[in-house]
Amino acid sequence: MSVIYVVLPLALVFALVAVVVFVLQVRSGQLDDLDSPALRILHDDDPAPKDDPKSQITDSGDDDRG
Repeated sequence: MSVIYVVLPLALVFALVAVVVFVLQVRSGQLDDLDSPALRILHDDDPAPKDDPKSQITDSGDDDRG
């Protein structure tokens, strides 16, 4: 029972810190744009030039995979 005298205040302090950090992030504009970061991964990168040897993938068919 004496553990509750330690755990309860620690939980309240932790919750208060979390709320304060959340409010500060909202006020600073950190959470204004929630859609763009999720959609950014869907955009393709620029295509590699044709003369770049790294851009051409060849499959010789000589691999030892099953």
